[in-house]
Amino acid sequence: MDFDLSKPQKMLQASVRDFLARHCPLERVRELMETPTAFDAELWAGLADQGWTGLTLPEDVEGLELGAVELAVVAEAMGGACLPGPFLSTLWGAELMAASGNDELAREILPRVVDGETRLTVAMLEESGSWEPADVRLPITQEGDGWKLTGTKLFVSDAETADPMLVVGRIGDELAVVAVSAAANGVTVEAMPAMDATRKLYRVAFDGAPAHHLVAWGAAAERALGHATRLASVAVCGELVGTMQWIMETSVEYAKTREQFGRPIGSFQAVAHMCANMLFYLESARSAAYYAAWAVAVDDPGADAAVAVAKAYCSDAGREVANLGVQTHGGIGFTWEHDLQLFYKRAKSDEVLFGDATLHRERLAAMVIDDGLTA
Repeated sequence: MDFDLSKPQKMLQASVRDFLARHCPLERVRELMETPTAFDAELWAGLADQGWTGLTLPEDVEGLELGAVELAVVAEAMGGACLPGPFLSTLWGAELMAASGNDELAREILPRVVDGETRLTVAMLEESGSWEPADVRLPITQEGDGWKLTGTKLFVSDAETADPMLVVGRIGDELAVVAVSAAANGVTVEAMPAMDATRKLYRVAFDGAPAHHLVAWGAAAERALGHATRLASVAVCGELVGTMQWIMETSVEYAKTREQFGRPIGSFQAVAHMCANMLFYLESARSAAYYAAWAVAVDDPGADAAVAVAKAYCSDAGREVANLGVQTHGGIGFTWEHDLQLFYKRAKSDEVLFGDATLHRERLAAMVIDDGLTA
């Protein structure tokens, strides 16, 4: 069996890396993280011109209709550049809409997402901080021919630059997703502190706010949210691999050139062991991430388990590699001036995005119990 990327996949990854090296160097990342939204309209237009805003969307909405492996390939390259802005939140929202079964709405909005005119986000988390759909409580009530929302969503990515927001709530006891404009009456968007300043987080309060569209309801909403979150989790795992790659390469290069007592610090056994451990975590995470991407791409029966394994391992590995990178760099690794802090914060942010390792291990345990494999 060939476990390597195909030639077109390698070319795709190389093109993303080359584009971001030219249009989003780390100096630009630092500039954007200091802005209120971390959004660069010119950079976003460039991503759209390359087709990456519609990478996995169907061809009937002008997407490229590529698979989860290609998404992981692109996400790895973006992780290696610490790409700021709403790519991940838009991916999550666009895939939710594409899988909702609401074809009329998808044909109206998703071509604009592909063209770069529209950005999306999903408002899911509430006060509990739970990534489990069963814990969503925000009520959506019918009023005349429309729908109204009252409640609060937390940690909503890129809410200030997204329109519409896809809000996950409940109609009675059933899960539902509605599209809401951030500019609608009764909607208040407030910035929240974020570990990773290249991706802004917001508190969004709804006080009788109107929903423009009912995107999905009941079983359709559960399927769509599950599909979109699964694919977005694959992207996060790919991004973590790219983040770890940058940290490891930068740390190894530093260990080769930084001298103490007249010798490169990489010649000391303790530092060499840290670099070796980074490589171990990185390659193990890469294997888990790409296996999960393949399982999702071919709709393998074990895809949910593969994604849970990948997210659990990549979350832990990203944290460990980031810590080892700081230790390898010593004092300079703790400073604002060194770019390591950008990737450290991205790894910490991605660690909890779509659930941390503990959550995914709990999901795996539940799958084992459900399959009757505990004996």
